[in-house]
Amino acid sequence: MTGGGETWARAYHRNTSGTELRAVLTLMGPHGRTVELHCVLAAHDEPTSCETPRSRSAGGPGAYTAVAEYAGAGPVAPLLLRAGSHRAPGAPD
Repeated sequence: MTGGGETWARAYHRNTSGTELRAVLTLMGPHGRTVELHCVLAAHDEPTSCETPRSRSAGGPGAYTAVAEYAGAGPVAPLLLRAGSHRAPGAPD
């Protein structure tokens, strides 16, 4: 996401699994800049979100990529979902 000269990543989710889940939201930018945020998804049916801190943009939106990974809780939990950002063909930077 971009706005006001800043860039950040946001992932929306709803955890209907009945158990706590974990998410890692990663924002990768130009010059090897990376921000990683760990979120806990409570076991309830209400929509919530995880959001990285906002920082000054170092390029257009096309210079950034975001990935959200969702897994079960615990030290050896299976990866349940990995979703990444994707720009529409012909979208401006």
